[in-house]
Amino acid sequence: MNAHEIDYKLHGDDMQCVEIELDPNESVVAEAGGMMMMEDGIDMETIFGDGKEQTGFLGKLVRAGKRVLTGESMFMTVFTNKGSGKKCVSFAAPYPGKIIPVDLSEQGGKVICQKDAFLCAAKGVSIGIDFQRKLGTGFFGGEGFIMQKLEGDGLAFLHAGGTIIKRELAPGEKLRIDTGCLVALSKNVDYNIEYVGKVKSAFFGGEGLFFATVQGPGTVWIQTLPFSRLADRVLASAPSAGGNSQGEGSLLGGIGRLLDGDNR
Repeated sequence: MNAHEIDYKLHGDDMQCVEIELDPNESVVAEAGGMMMMEDGIDMETIFGDGKEQTGFLGKLVRAGKRVLTGESMFMTVFTNKGSGKKCVSFAAPYPGKIIPVDLSEQGGKVICQKDAFLCAAKGVSIGIDFQRKLGTGFFGGEGFIMQKLEGDGLAFLHAGGTIIKRELAPGEKLRIDTGCLVALSKNVDYNIEYVGKVKSAFFGGEGLFFATVQGPGTVWIQTLPFSRLADRVLASAPSAGGNSQGEGSLLGGIGRLLDGDNR
């Protein structure tokens, strides 16, 4: 089944949304909760599994089960233009970053991405899972173990945090990437999860125990600010359970408490 041919427009810079224009009877499939707004005439329907057509309940159940393994919902939402003219539906990114449009027909029909990177795609694009070859390192490699694969010949939209770097790897060219910073890669790129190798570097270097190794030829998309890294920094700077914040420095924090009349 060929994916629907959709037109789109990106809005914004660091807080982006994508506006998709649908002709009559055209559809786009998205993760639940990604829709920002839609025009009158667009029908919204929740489906079991992913956006690829499946005959029979068993086939749908298998595809839905695979989505659960990636931590996603068993259900997705399909938006279809039921009107007589062109209609638009918009999807917003869940946190600051960039939306990456990927034409799967230009990437050999397949792109592998982080399990939470997918935002929406033309109906007909299949959203499945891609297992890491070495399960031992995969289990300890965090994001590198189970990744999503997008297959088809239509447009798909990914979301990533911070600035996006698109790197074209030559045959045999190798790149080591923090597992959280790797967003997506084309199907010809060979990837693996590797141990840092030095215990002191792993425990005191602050870079984690594993990194992703990718080898060309192919395309790799890298994000500068993974959401997990942002969340860790926010939690580290959050007030303690007692409700007291130490501020940016202990000296200024102490002065601030004195001025507030807090002598504790």
